[in-house]
Amino acid sequence: MRLRFPLVLAVLSASVLPATALSAQDFERPSDWRVRFDQPGATEEQLEQFVEMPPGWHVTSGPAGIYWHPEAEATGSFRVEMEVYLFDPGERREAFGIFIGGRNLDAQELAYTYFLIRNGGQFIVKHRDGSEAPTIEPWTGHEAILSYSERGDDASVRNVLTVEADDGTLRFLVNGREVWRGPRDDLAVDGAYGFRVNHGLNLHISRLEMTPLG
Repeated sequence: MRLRFPLVLAVLSASVLPATALSAQDFERPSDWRVRFDQPGATEEQLEQFVEMPPGWHVTSGPAGIYWHPEAEATGSFRVEMEVYLFDPGERREAFGIFIGGRNLDAQELAYTYFLIRNGGQFIVKHRDGSEAPTIEPWTGHEAILSYSERGDDASVRNVLTVEADDGTLRFLVNGREVWRGPRDDLAVDGAYGFRVNHGLNLHISRLEMTPLG
């Protein structure tokens, strides 16, 4: 399943998508998407902005949480790819990225695997199992991950995150370079997919798509 819009913008720069020009009344929340926060009792009133902005979606986050379309499922051998632009994070090093293998996402016993990056060029791999979130790969630096300071003259920095799953292996890539691989059987892989955004981030997700492999 492909969750995307026609790519009408080549880049998201200060002249195309200034973060200061965004306001909730200019765009609409995607009503068919779901959001779940880590913090019990958190509500969407604490979410500053989650809107459909072609190409893609813009999130100015409150509490950390996951975002997904109820029809977005990935099973078997597949690739999930996310193109994301990070606007000025200030001094925060909060994380964002892809989740896969989602099960019972509206229930207490939810489960999913997530692959995140953060400003400063690091990634992490974790697994959510109910209230527990064990770390599979701790924060690790990799030169493939671009930081906000590397944006040049643009208002944001672009990274492309990719998850590839085959019969036995799970691979995570950033900007076309593999940063982690591991046995598929050790993690939740088949199920819902979407994106995860931690506290207080300003992001534009211009593309989120799943492609069957093989």
